[in-house]
Amino acid sequence: MSSQVEQVKPYHNAGSKREQVEQMFDSIAPAYDFMNRAMTLGIDRWWRRVAVRRVSRHLAERTPPIPMPCLLDVATGTGDFALQLRDTLGTCRVTGIDLSQRMLDVARQKVARRNLETDITFQQGDCLDLPFGDGMFDAATVAFGVRNFEHIEQGYREMLRVLRPGGMLCVLELSTPTNRITRWFYDLYTLHVIPAIGSLKSGDSSAYRYLPRSIAAVPQDGHMTALMRRAGFAQCQASRLTLGTCSIYTAIKGRGV
Repeated sequence: MSSQVEQVKPYHNAGSKREQVEQMFDSIAPAYDFMNRAMTLGIDRWWRRVAVRRVSRHLAERTPPIPMPCLLDVATGTGDFALQLRDTLGTCRVTGIDLSQRMLDVARQKVARRNLETDITFQQGDCLDLPFGDGMFDAATVAFGVRNFEHIEQGYREMLRVLRPGGMLCVLELSTPTNRITRWFYDLYTLHVIPAIGSLKSGDSSAYRYLPRSIAAVPQDGHMTALMRRAGFAQCQASRLTLGTCSIYTAIKGRGV
């Protein structure tokens, strides 16, 4: 089953969504971290901490304990979520995968500065065809990347495949507020302020016009958890943060899957 956001592309020229998303992130990679902080007023760091704590809690409750968890960060971008996983969990191995080589270049620089190359590795790849064997990971995460998938349910099926039974999926994604007053200010900010700043900082105005369009079109709340269930996940849950501007979705791979 397709989702409306799968038809939303960054550019109006020809090319698949996958190709356009890769092109977009290659273009804005140098400005990406600055824009993340500016767009969210720094709150994105707290959102990541909340999501990572949920992953950490799930892993801590596993029986028997997992001495060296293996984690997959899909659409890892510049590696912020991968680093947060390592900082919180300590003893773990994190693999980040992303379409954009230029985003991964920034991620590798961050990891190298902290001498964490043995704990965190990155590779270029497509979330719809993950280059990993079945049941390799104890948890999979996606931060602000699901709305960029060309086929969301297929991406979830791939993550289900590479998770071990009992493994957790944790998705952090931007969402549209439901309160009318909050939504008015949100629309003003995302539709006008962010594209203006993004165009000045990155030189790619289309990328930051794509942002609010993709957020408005991405499945939210029960629609997102329904996609997870169709992909084969169990215990699918959704919760909102910060006046509904961000959502966390979690799900578990069942023992018999």
